[in-house]
Amino acid sequence: MAIATCLGYDDLPELLTLLTGDEKHDWSSLSTLDVLWVLYDRLLGDGDRFLLSKGHGPTAYYAVLAAKGLIPVEALAGFGSFDSPLGYHPDRVLVPGVEISSGSLGHGLPIAVGVALAGRRTFCLVGDGELDEGSNWEAVQYAGRIGLGRLTAVVVDNHSSTYHWPGGIGARFELEGWSAARVDGRDHDALERAFTVSHDDRPHVVVAEVQR
Repeated sequence: MAIATCLGYDDLPELLTLLTGDEKHDWSSLSTLDVLWVLYDRLLGDGDRFLLSKGHGPTAYYAVLAAKGLIPVEALAGFGSFDSPLGYHPDRVLVPGVEISSGSLGHGLPIAVGVALAGRRTFCLVGDGELDEGSNWEAVQYAGRIGLGRLTAVVVDNHSSTYHWPGGIGARFELEGWSAARVDGRDHDALERAFTVSHDDRPHVVVAEVQR
């Protein structure tokens, strides 16, 4: 069957219902849905790279990939089954459009630094709880020190972090030389503005706050 290429944001709830099972990590996944849509619908262009570091809740990611024609819609119903390419963590070898296999937290942002160093405009989605991993802060410090302006991180803040950084997550990045914007993680226009704001030769972080 041909892969659908004309689905929109309003089709995402129906696509999500096709993904069933006990390992959906619903809140972890759904908190990323609007950020993922804005990136794939408005921001990502030829040559850009997107890395999902928060890979332990990939159902929203799969739904967006299906809506954009990168994977077949009918593949969604097999989520997590033995012979399905759509596992509980995304696999770059099995799923078209997936840049890295992720799910073990703290890996995506360091990899994104390397991709950006190679000259690509790079976006990396990180969870707020994932910032408990020290490897992320090593990547943040290095990117800030060298002025890695091709790198944009988006932290989905659904208030699951163990640590509460003084001044908020964005302030912690700014201490390391990043520019930062904090927005409503459900507001598509605000997200687009935050992603496209000028940040000179500094890496940029968008903190997308999502309430239950």
